[in-house]
Amino acid sequence: MCCSKSWTWIGAVIAGLAVVMGAFGAHGVDGYFADKYADQTKELAGGEIPAAQKYLRDFNTAADYQMYHGLALLAVGLLSTMQPKRSLQIAGWSFVGGVVLFSGSLYVLTLTGNTKLGMITPIGGLLFLVGWVALAIGACPCGTTKVELNV
Repeated sequence: MCCSKSWTWIGAVIAGLAVVMGAFGAHGVDGYFADKYADQTKELAGGEIPAAQKYLRDFNTAADYQMYHGLALLAVGLLSTMQPKRSLQIAGWSFVGGVVLFSGSLYVLTLTGNTKLGMITPIGGLLFLVGWVALAIGACPCGTTKVELNV
């Protein structure tokens, strides 16, 4: 899975699934959360809000971040066609790992109420950061040779 077409394909799949999850978040899961978390509250910014509202926000955050990083994988694939670099491979794997750990743990946490997976979410966020740094390094024109065409 190290070629540019693979990253482009993975990015498209992840982004497409983000649309599915976003639609589910917008049109289906709110009623589920209202039933599952009725009469429960969560602390947010020093105040209490209904748990269903908090979990819907978290679910939508997972879908949003999944989309952002699906698009980032498309960029990794496109950049890899121009200049295959190890940093781009690191970016790609970091984005995939981040989607699985960050978005995946939020989906599971919100749908099941199992807060033990909350410890995994920050690791996914850290992988996102590693991916962006690696993408910036891979996209940097520093140290690249300039090709001139003599016509």
